[in-house]
Amino acid sequence: MGEPKIVVVDYHKGNLSSVVRGLARAGAAACTSDDPDQIRNAEGLVIPGVGAFYDAIAFMRESGEADAVLDAVAAGTPLLGICLGLQLFFERGDEDVPADEGADADDAASEQAGGPWVDGLGIMRGSCTHLESSRLKVPHVGWDQVHMTPAGAADPLLAGFAEGANMYFTHSYAVADDADAADVLARTHYTRSFPCIVRHGNVWGCQFHPEKSSALGQRILKNFVSIVEGAGR
Repeated sequence: MGEPKIVVVDYHKGNLSSVVRGLARAGAAACTSDDPDQIRNAEGLVIPGVGAFYDAIAFMRESGEADAVLDAVAAGTPLLGICLGLQLFFERGDEDVPADEGADADDAASEQAGGPWVDGLGIMRGSCTHLESSRLKVPHVGWDQVHMTPAGAADPLLAGFAEGANMYFTHSYAVADDADAADVLARTHYTRSFPCIVRHGNVWGCQFHPEKSSALGQRILKNFVSIVEGAGR
């Protein structure tokens, strides 16, 4: 079997080369693409962490990338989201949503955050909201600890991962408390406790940047490549 072909989804918001290089070091044949057909036919997919929720999901929907990603997930393709990529998996977000375009959400967590909202990919239940603090700096930038749940400790993405390991974060938004606890593999505690690694079926996400997180981050990418190899699409 040759190197698994992993497509890094390009939604035209920044340089994706560090993710491609990290996947290549992990043993994948990695490339970027904005072509829905190439996304559908990939052996594995990565949605990287570049830009704002509203702009990213708007481009993905208009370009056909969003439908292609959902089709691939339904077909069993392993998918990894990084930073914003993880956030896009959820039902909704409120980052940079124009006041005249967002929709109001009716659950308690959403009402507390205020909206307006834009729909995400809807792979996982929950919202993505701004980190708020009068004491700690936002954006949350730098190294912080990752605390695994029992499910996380047993998950193949985290094989060989150390409890409490420090990973590199750079973000102002995070998954809110309305996420499904069954999808949470790890948490980080900053302005609030938030899910920093999630999984739902063949979809995984990291709020931190594994491609910028030294040896342990590279291990996560290598584990994802192994998952793609095992899926054998």
